[in-house]
Amino acid sequence: MAQSLDFMHKTALVITSIANDQHPVLKQYAAASIQRRLPFIVIGDTKSPSLFELEGCDFYSIDRQQSLGLSLADNLPTRHYARKNLGYLVAIKNGAEIIVETDDDNIPLDSFWNIRTKTKLTEVVADSGWVNVYKYFSEEHIWPRGFALEKILEAPPKLGNISKTQCPIQQGLADNNPDVDAIYRLTLPLPFTFTANEDVALGAGSICPFNSQNTTWFKEAFALLYLPSYCSFRMTDIWRSFIAQRIAWTCGWSILFHQSTVRQERNDHNLMKDFDDEIVGYQNNFRIMAELLKLDLPNGVANVPQNLIRCYEKLIELRLLGSEEMPLLHAWLSDLKNVS
Repeated sequence: MAQSLDFMHKTALVITSIANDQHPVLKQYAAASIQRRLPFIVIGDTKSPSLFELEGCDFYSIDRQQSLGLSLADNLPTRHYARKNLGYLVAIKNGAEIIVETDDDNIPLDSFWNIRTKTKLTEVVADSGWVNVYKYFSEEHIWPRGFALEKILEAPPKLGNISKTQCPIQQGLADNNPDVDAIYRLTLPLPFTFTANEDVALGAGSICPFNSQNTTWFKEAFALLYLPSYCSFRMTDIWRSFIAQRIAWTCGWSILFHQSTVRQERNDHNLMKDFDDEIVGYQNNFRIMAELLKLDLPNGVANVPQNLIRCYEKLIELRLLGSEEMPLLHAWLSDLKNVS
């Protein structure tokens, strides 16, 4: 138990939310965080309540965010999911070596609180192009939000290559209302439960989007946490994931996907608005990875910041991100260096 508590003390939980302090999911996370001595950071926005007092939760209002002395805090747009970036920086400044992120509509299962390890002896799929990881956890027709529509009918390669791999980025699935796109939600049935199969890691040359709803990040990958602001809300974590996995390959890292450790009770969404916001992804997700693959990125963890800049410059060149993104990215890298 002492080992478990020590592990959790080095782990921070980060959520962004505009809910009040009586929100049942936030209260559940706060209570569990107290029990495990786990720092729980909630980043608010302009629509957040003026008074937020929840034991076990370190809440950051807009005013408190602007008092952090972070360059990024002064420049991030409000009413945007990317304000979560400030939560990552707070966690890092407070000494976190592992960051677990989720959302306020994801209810943790008991397994959510399990100890996480970076080195895994697991199935590794490499050099396979687009790989629909959801198909390793279900025989039903389903694909993750952000998956290239050009590839959704292709079966993933068969497993059978178990090896030890470094996975400093780990994506957990979500039962009941998993992270699927608006096309799926408008045409196929929910709720949905994944099969509790073994972990799968995607190595270099294997592509699958991952989200910000149930994701673990180890210290060496913290720079890749950055969420872009000047793109569609429905694409911010997806395009981050494309850049993160492209750079992960330069470090010899795989991206791990594991069985569901949360159950999503999805907040209200207008599906047609989601569809509209995702069109830019439907049209460009395949292209983005094709262009990132063409980049000649230097290997090694020390090159992660410059590789991050190169990748974001490419998305700006493709006119998928506004040029306003670069000052934010530079502020992120500067703040990250100062708080690490």
